[in-house]
Amino acid sequence: MGAFRYFVCLVILAVSALAANQNDSPKADAPRPAHPNVVLITLDTTRADRMGFLGSKLGLTPNLDALAHDSAVFTRAYSQAPLTPASHATILTGTYPQYHQVLTFAVPLRKNIPYMPELLKNQGYSTAAFVGSLALDPAQDVPGFERGFDTYDAGFVVDRTSLKGRYQNTERRGGEVVARALAWLDKHQQGPFFLWVHLYDPHDPYDPPEPYKTRYAKALYNGEIAYADSALGKLFHELKSRGLYDGAVIAMASDHGESLGAHGENTHGIFVYDETIHVPLLIKLPNGDSAGKRVETRVELADIMPTVLHTVNIDVPKEVQGESLLELMKSGPEGQAAADAWRDKGAYSQGDYGHLVFAWSALQSLRTGKYLYIQAPRRELYDDGVDPRSANNLAPKAPAVADTLAARLEAFRQKTTDTAAKPKSTANAANAKNLAALGYMSSRSDDALAGSPELGADPKDKIETANVIQHMNDVVQNLPCDKALPELRKAIAKSPNIATLYFFLGGCYMEQHNYEKAAPALSKSVELDPSNSQASLNLGRSFMELKDYEGAAVAFERVIKREPHLMDAHVYLVVVYAQLDRVQDEIRECRRVLQAVPEHFGSNLNLGRFLAESGDLEGAIPSLKKAAEIRPTRPGPHYFLADVYQKLGRTEDAKHEREEAERLGAVPMDQPNAAPELGPGGSDKQ
Repeated sequence: MGAFRYFVCLVILAVSALAANQNDSPKADAPRPAHPNVVLITLDTTRADRMGFLGSKLGLTPNLDALAHDSAVFTRAYSQAPLTPASHATILTGTYPQYHQVLTFAVPLRKNIPYMPELLKNQGYSTAAFVGSLALDPAQDVPGFERGFDTYDAGFVVDRTSLKGRYQNTERRGGEVVARALAWLDKHQQGPFFLWVHLYDPHDPYDPPEPYKTRYAKALYNGEIAYADSALGKLFHELKSRGLYDGAVIAMASDHGESLGAHGENTHGIFVYDETIHVPLLIKLPNGDSAGKRVETRVELADIMPTVLHTVNIDVPKEVQGESLLELMKSGPEGQAAADAWRDKGAYSQGDYGHLVFAWSALQSLRTGKYLYIQAPRRELYDDGVDPRSANNLAPKAPAVADTLAARLEAFRQKTTDTAAKPKSTANAANAKNLAALGYMSSRSDDALAGSPELGADPKDKIETANVIQHMNDVVQNLPCDKALPELRKAIAKSPNIATLYFFLGGCYMEQHNYEKAAPALSKSVELDPSNSQASLNLGRSFMELKDYEGAAVAFERVIKREPHLMDAHVYLVVVYAQLDRVQDEIRECRRVLQAVPEHFGSNLNLGRFLAESGDLEGAIPSLKKAAEIRPTRPGPHYFLADVYQKLGRTEDAKHEREEAERLGAVPMDQPNAAPELGPGGSDKQ
């Protein structure tokens, strides 16, 4: 990456930072409470090999190295998933992804899963979370994560039209996250408290603030980690100055790492090699217990929650699947005995993002003994001791070993999977925009996955596709469309068969209101991948703008055939069928929308209109009245009610509704070309 050239300079900087840290003058700690304060720190996308306390010579982490001096250091800690929501769900529940099933974004955390913040709150803890990204905002991408928190500081909003930048819309720099946490701490020093601080800075795109941006210009990822460490230095300094450091339990871990080109993957989410799964983990116990202990045994992020509960004297619920690490943290014979007993436990991980987004095969891995085994269409086996970069796949030459580990992995999955739980994603168009702003693609439905031409492909064969899509998603999100379009065209020229690139191209044209060019691009995307419902939705919207309602109907009907519960498609069909005067289809779609969204104005209005047109005048009245109730300032419902009442012979009611429609702005009904004020097809999509 080029950062090694700055080794001497970095060492000087590290020494200076350490000296500053050592000059802190902590206050005397208060007497240790029955339940110690707990601080959980999670660093997003942070590799283990960048940590000084794990052997890095880059000098990026002087403050974390100082924390490591006071902590037990776990040299072989492993994440259970290379994706933020899945990994954090494991950290906070102590369960594996196949149990909590928060495999990706917008999947609710179930209320019946033990949750560390709630358990601590029930024991009298004040609880607060300060997160650095939309990726962990319960109102957006991790519903249910707010459970048990008195304060959950998120509140991110994606708004591409806003003058605010990325650090106001989708992400906060580490310094601001820490400042917010300290402001909360000012009011909660008496404890006991549980404080979760999440820093997102090392996540791509890498853009550290100055002076780190200049200092690490040739290795911006390293600059992000150095900046995050400096922000944590402020947190540690303030904990010490307030007398809250020594008596606290502090757990620090990364949720996952970053590939940085290893195995062909540019970022993370697909593969489960060490670059994204081996993570830093520190646990500081109160008053120096286990300080300086280095634990070489493999452990998992699932073990953090039971360890914290054990340390603060709270019973660990039986559903928790991780194990307390306290015995491993002991010195002498006790610690060695625990390590001996733990030796064959192994470490499990899985990668679901490639499957849920692209329909490729999911991946599972097991690290045990000297081996890393990866279950994939072409399975993989590596000898960790002699091949730490997983370059030499032994599976073809050692099928018996691979068979044994495959059987062990499958038995473990069966034992730890909650087969009864089927949480449904809350993802919608807004979530898709949120994820795009973070550099991710939204997951597809089961029906869409089953219909994808990519179903079951080995991610090893598709990783360059993922890289191209991820890069072009960043381009589209961070550049105005007039600058992004040339880049998209170049990418398509090099990779003409990637459906998502045409999807991006069509989206850019739509943003420019150039629907004549958007429609062909989106048609090509749908041709290459008919399972992409969002592409079909956008194609239908483009046809609507071009007044091609027949084409729009075909596009939206394609969507609901594949994903019948995707409400956006039904809402658009309400508009399209109205334009096509397909009376019975319109009535059916209006009723379908109203089953899910009873307060939808356009569907109530159009249902009343088309029931009247079909001859059901009495049946039309309740829907039109409902529309008038939902939007009391709109003339349309009154306009059509007047017509219905007139046909029923209710002259006074018709007169009243006609006058109300005209009062609200409708053209008087006795004038030529009289029509109510309506949106396309009479619909007002909510």
